[in-house]
Amino acid sequence: MAAFSDTITIHKPIDEVFSFSTNMENSNKIMPNVKQTVKITDGPITVGTQFKETRVIRGRDAEAVIEIIKYIPNQAYSVKNVTQGMEVIYHYQFNKVVEGTKIDFQCEVNASGIMMKLIKPLFIKILKKEDGDHLHHLKKAVESVKDQ
Repeated sequence: MAAFSDTITIHKPIDEVFSFSTNMENSNKIMPNVKQTVKITDGPITVGTQFKETRVIRGRDAEAVIEIIKYIPNQAYSVKNVTQGMEVIYHYQFNKVVEGTKIDFQCEVNASGIMMKLIKPLFIKILKKEDGDHLHHLKKAVESVKDQ
């Protein structure tokens, strides 16, 4: 069950939107609280690729390892992060539409342990506040890129 979800249409071709979205160096253009994202595995982006992300949360830097768990070029990808018993998975589905590219996003949150299950609703609320509008930032960033 999704903790929260969003859908947006971006007026650019699917290959351009997918490429921009999966280039983790663009993370700070999509999620304003992300300071830096660094690839920590070798090779091309695929299932198993990992990144170290640094975010500012409540005025402090917080690091997390983000792993790609699904990767179908120009169709879909999912990323996972596990921190202190809380697993967060972001799923993205890309579809070609007349206007450009439609993205369907779902956030899944899984908690292990009694304490994590108790704070899960609060965690989801914070996560939604931080990342709930990131598709709108993505749209603005991608659509501002000039066609070449």
